[in-house]
Amino acid sequence: MKNIKTIPLILLCCCIVLTCSFATCKYGFKDTAPIPDEVKTFRVNPIENKAQYINTQLASQLTEKLKAKIIGNTRLRQTNNDDAHYDISGYISNYYVTTISISGTQSSGNRLNAGFHLIFKNTLDSKKNFESDISVSKDFAANLTLDQAESTLTSQIITLMVDEIFNKIFSNW
Repeated sequence: MKNIKTIPLILLCCCIVLTCSFATCKYGFKDTAPIPDEVKTFRVNPIENKAQYINTQLASQLTEKLKAKIIGNTRLRQTNNDDAHYDISGYISNYYVTTISISGTQSSGNRLNAGFHLIFKNTLDSKKNFESDISVSKDFAANLTLDQAESTLTSQIITLMVDEIFNKIFSNW
């Protein structure tokens, strides 16, 4: 008698497990907003470094990574001509270190900050031209020198900055 009462419970549990096993959730996210069909080309001008302290790798790597991101994530074709439909330029405006934490009388944490001034021109629709300031930062331990921190953080700073620039231009955020 006791087993007869547990059979419906076991069947119910099996049904729930099977239902959950076959249930899926599908989610999609497209990183770029629709680019108008008439837009075919882009140009990334060499990025200048106007910061007070200059990381010699930052400008050239930022230029190349931004080009690669646009090529890899859009249908646009790169050109070096003045008639590019999207003309992207700008400069590194800030690059500095700040103290973020103190233990006793000593710094225990620092932050590497980088700023970029973006200049975007749409040669097909001047109403879409804009300028924007972007800033990114990464924290590091105070026992590291700036050179040591830069050896690991420069690539992270560049990736963050490229993502921010890309989103400003191609996403509706």
